[in-house]
Amino acid sequence: MKNLEKNTILKILVKTRIFFDIIYIGDNMGKLKYVIKRIFKMHYKKYFSVINNLHKITGKSRIYLLFDTIICGFKYQAGYMDYQLFEMYKMNSKERKTVLTRGKSNAIVKKYNNKDYIKYFENKGLFNDKFKKYLKREYVIINGNNLEDVKQFLKGKKEIIAKPLVGTCGGKGVEKIKITQKNIEKIYSQLLENNQLLLEEVAVQNKEMAKLHPSSINTVRISTLNQKVVAAFLRIGNNGNVVDNLNHEGLICPVDLNDGTIKYPAYDKTYTTYYEHPMTHEKLVGFKIPMWEEAKKMCIEAAKEIKEVGYIGWDVCIGEKEPFLIEGNDFPGHDMFQLPAHREGNIGVYPIFKKAMEEDNNENSNCK
Repeated sequence: MKNLEKNTILKILVKTRIFFDIIYIGDNMGKLKYVIKRIFKMHYKKYFSVINNLHKITGKSRIYLLFDTIICGFKYQAGYMDYQLFEMYKMNSKERKTVLTRGKSNAIVKKYNNKDYIKYFENKGLFNDKFKKYLKREYVIINGNNLEDVKQFLKGKKEIIAKPLVGTCGGKGVEKIKITQKNIEKIYSQLLENNQLLLEEVAVQNKEMAKLHPSSINTVRISTLNQKVVAAFLRIGNNGNVVDNLNHEGLICPVDLNDGTIKYPAYDKTYTTYYEHPMTHEKLVGFKIPMWEEAKKMCIEAAKEIKEVGYIGWDVCIGEKEPFLIEGNDFPGHDMFQLPAHREGNIGVYPIFKKAMEEDNNENSNCK
């Protein structure tokens, strides 16, 4: 009976959170729709599990934590996962304002990324065609009727990267394939069957980047907002995997925007910290991204290609002679930029994003 009463109270508190969200939003219909969606999509069991877990970690009462997530929800547009991930229970109100929460991130994407143009980022074939001058490598797209074109592309190559045109989030479907010149017809048919229609020349990275983990291309995610660099982090492969993202045991660490150095330890998917790579033992803290200024400049130039998509996460390979693009993302995410171990003075990245948006407003005002 006590458990039933407790669950009833918890559900009432959850509904109260949504009520406060709506009051805070007022007559802003766009945000109201967002909250209504959350009402129907919210995973209550998981929410209560997070509260119980934080109760064990912090020693704070469940009621306090519930009401604190309510406050963070309607005041900072933070979901309960944001509250846990960014350890907002350790932050004061001034610090909480600096966190780029899920709600704030979604609002930026909605404001700056025109839905009619995001196809250039969701479809990798369209992306490669549009941003060809930034790729610095050959590619071909299988269409079922171009075996001879594919043969010409594969000529002299020992291996290639094959990937689907869409749906590669987390490295899904991306594969390095060894080429046997005598069996190209079979390879073509297999790739067509697997929907791995985009074939690319294997990117070659800078030797310093390769030292971190030679089996993967260790990319830098550089995010631009209004053609300004607002965030960056390094992704490093692990355990011999070809891809470098977290879902394949990879590591991440933020990059200092000014000088391109790694000043904080890396995280893996379990949020274990690493000061050196667990496989290669290369030191991570203090590592400097080669050609950092060139990489930032390239992303800013690439951002001018489709001005209708103003907030982009660019995956950059630091090549032997110059940086080049691997792909672009119209939904860059918000969770990897400001993890607790990566914050200086417990300050998040939102002030940088806000400044970029304010500069945009000022520029528009000056044009009138």
